[in-house]
Amino acid sequence: MKNFIGLLMIILLVSSCDVQQKKETKLPDVDVDVDVDTEAGQLPTFDVDWADVNIGTKTKKVMIPKIVVVMEEEEIEVPYIDVDMPNSGEKEELTITVEAEVTDKEHSIDIKKIIAANDKLYVISELKELDQDLGDKKLRVSDRVILNAPDLNVKHIIIGKKPDRVFNDQFKYVKDINTFKSGLKKPKVIFTK
Repeated sequence: MKNFIGLLMIILLVSSCDVQQKKETKLPDVDVDVDVDTEAGQLPTFDVDWADVNIGTKTKKVMIPKIVVVMEEEEIEVPYIDVDMPNSGEKEELTITVEAEVTDKEHSIDIKKIIAANDKLYVISELKELDQDLGDKKLRVSDRVILNAPDLNVKHIIIGKKPDRVFNDQFKYVKDINTFKSGLKKPKVIFTK
């Protein structure tokens, strides 16, 4: 490809210049006698005007291959938690989903526990790095449970190293769950996987 572009540039340069001869060719005058007299000749001179070449960029629409992730609906078994709280009133069915967006290596994420403390539910999940390389791709991993309970404030806590993606800022990542749990008042585990 480079050779083709080089050849194309040479053709462009030669064909886009204007050459005008400025002086005629004159051969040397030679007088042959016993003595040789010579008079200097003259080579032709040319005035060459090269093409004016401008190099820059131009915005064009081109087709670029993109990877598209297609979400398909499938039936799977999802844990179902029914919570009855004293004086809580009406319950509502809610799907609690935890997700992480990862790069470099495949990961798995699993909801391990749900802890009730005061008026909050803490969904404790674990993010683990697996062996499979992703190359330059990114991947979202998720897990979910269905909760039938009164409307409560849900907080996600993920045990593991937080992947360097903006998507992951919506959840709190911790190295040690015991340090987090020690700050809760009267926690009650309502779900364990």
